[in-house]
Amino acid sequence: MLHEELNEREKNILRYIIQQFVLTASPVGSRNITKQYNIGLSPATVRNIMADLEDSGYINHPHTSAGRIPTDKGYRTYVDSLISIKKLGKSEKGIIDNSFENLSRETDELLKLTSKLLSKITQQLACVVYPSFDSTKLQKLQIVWISSKRILVVISIKTGMIKTITLELKSGIKQKQIESVQRLLNERLHGLSFKEIRETFEERFRDIVSDEKTVVRLFIDSADKIFTDKGTSDRLVISGVKNVLKQPEFEEPERFQSVVELLEDEEIIIHILDKKSRSQTNEVQISIGSENEDQKLQYYSFISKTYKIGETSGTLGIIGPKRMKYSKVIAIVDYMSKILSEILTNRKSY
Repeated sequence: MLHEELNEREKNILRYIIQQFVLTASPVGSRNITKQYNIGLSPATVRNIMADLEDSGYINHPHTSAGRIPTDKGYRTYVDSLISIKKLGKSEKGIIDNSFENLSRETDELLKLTSKLLSKITQQLACVVYPSFDSTKLQKLQIVWISSKRILVVISIKTGMIKTITLELKSGIKQKQIESVQRLLNERLHGLSFKEIRETFEERFRDIVSDEKTVVRLFIDSADKIFTDKGTSDRLVISGVKNVLKQPEFEEPERFQSVVELLEDEEIIIHILDKKSRSQTNEVQISIGSENEDQKLQYYSFISKTYKIGETSGTLGIIGPKRMKYSKVIAIVDYMSKILSEILTNRKSY
């Protein structure tokens, strides 16, 4: 039975089962439904409807309880057709807007705050993935002399993002050499994408024969490291681990271990959210339990949306148990994405 084929009674009972399960984390029985909701049906009638829903795969019957719990199919039907997404209340909007109001426009700070706010308001595990740098264009490159054998490279991108990296030199460099190398690099690389720079760097500097050659050679050898995304551990900002761990679903050792494994393997989260970002949809995306590719994510739902920084985009969202307040969480993720995009798009480069 597809959810389009459910009649109104079945839709209502499925909705009530999920609403009660979200509130209590306990299997829901027919008497619970008739007591909590004025539906004009007897417990026996509700039991019959629940039996039909179970036969069709929308709910499940735990062995230790007479009640029912939603399946992934039940949650999907609920999200797709049984809830209405409410607008955020003034208090929640106020918390978000006020938090961003006096904040510096530095990208790292903005994304860390976004993750913390998402976690605080949803009471779930929040994550923000930095955009991919490959298609972004270089605005300016600065070299800061630290010592005769160490330099700091500061890369400003046209979207306003900044990346820094420290390089070690085998032979010494004088501070006065920095200016000419910096000028040369900017003249030949300005306006190119990171991908273009990596693929053509050596070719663009073949003619260098002066004192700058030593430093330029260092850049040639390090181009794949300099002009690329942040490292995996730097691309993901996670907040609210305790929010997941305190959920009753994860009291069982097996499920608790799944949280630990998930947090230890951040590449799973980055891969999923990057894939969602590449989907080019401007809608909130939801994946529930078995819909997630990795077996480690069978107990979780992902709710995410892309945010924009000029010509590129990143992804923000929450990870939590399938038993969550979907309507509220979807609205929060949607609003946070819009606010972050506005701030990052409208800010001045620095």
